Amino acid sequence: MLRPLFLLLGLLAAPVSAQDFPVRIDHAFGTVEIPAAPERVVSLSFIGHDFLLAMGVKPVALRKWYGDFPHGVWPWAQEALGQAAPIVMQGEIDIEAIAAMKPDLIVGQWSGMTAHEYRLLSQIAPTVAHRADWGPYGAPWQGMLRTLGEATGRLERAEAEIARLETRFARIRAAHPDWQGATAAMVWAGSTGAYTSRDVRGRLLGDLGFVVPEAIDARGSLNQTYVRIPPEDLSAIDVDALIWLDAGGSVERLRNLPLRNTMRAYAQGREIYADLMLSAALSHSSPLSLDYALDRLVPLLEAAMDGDPTTEVASSREAGILPMEVSDDR
Repeated sequence: MLRPLFLLLGLLAAPVSAQDFPVRIDHAFGTVEIPAAPERVVSLSFIGHDFLLAMGVKPVALRKWYGDFPHGVWPWAQEALGQAAPIVMQGEIDIEAIAAMKPDLIVGQWSGMTAHEYRLLSQIAPTVAHRADWGPYGAPWQGMLRTLGEATGRLERAEAEIARLETRFARIRAAHPDWQGATAAMVWAGSTGAYTSRDVRGRLLGDLGFVVPEAIDARGSLNQTYVRIPPEDLSAIDVDALIWLDAGGSVERLRNLPLRNTMRAYAQGREIYADLMLSAALSHSSPLSLDYALDRLVPLLEAAMDGDPTTEVASSREAGILPMEVSDDR
């Protein structure tokens, strides 16, 4: 289900059209001018290296988020990485280590970069921070890709990838009119934390036609796209399609979550369990992970949204979180 190799290689082989430099990009901490097409890009974003690799840009250093894969890159992006061996950073932004890498561009959307860190980094190389109106972790995948395309001289490549994926989303919406305007939420099983419509996961639901409830959005803000849902009141996440994200260790907590069995989503079989790989693909929501995520998520959503409580949602059955009466009947 990973992205077909021939399609990926075709994108990587596509010529890069000339783009005029210098380029000026506005962001939360001012405006950065990039004088020429960069050759040594350092990515501080937890997911940004996926976006760079989608355009054929191999960063000299990247910031690992989580997972145990070579060079901090998940399987859907390994083909694009090829034989490159970037420096892998983890944890807090290390200004001195970055200076030693001698970058000619530093990109930090979805990095949590502070104004103080920006001032120091911008003395090393042109630095792109998050856009003010998106907040630190609120950039839509299209916006992240377009900004990185502009910064690296790959804007035409970025626009082509955006058009391809938006066409896929449009086809999915057209094939599922019952999803349009229905409510949905992505929630971490380990902490009962939901994502607002400003987060990449909430935006993905919007791309499919779903709506994140106002009861979730009202708890968030520009700088807070992840909100805790109190276990004594799960009504905010009792939606038409409830996606439980998990890194692999929260199934037992989910089975024993107080009041979960009072939710309509539970009783009507509208829950989807996303395992480590699917949860990570949804959480990256990058041009390289979206195809994998959609390949797996769409059939699960179809089962959850068919209106029949006895329909088996395969991932929920495999995780053992289906309602007992459904499990017993099957």
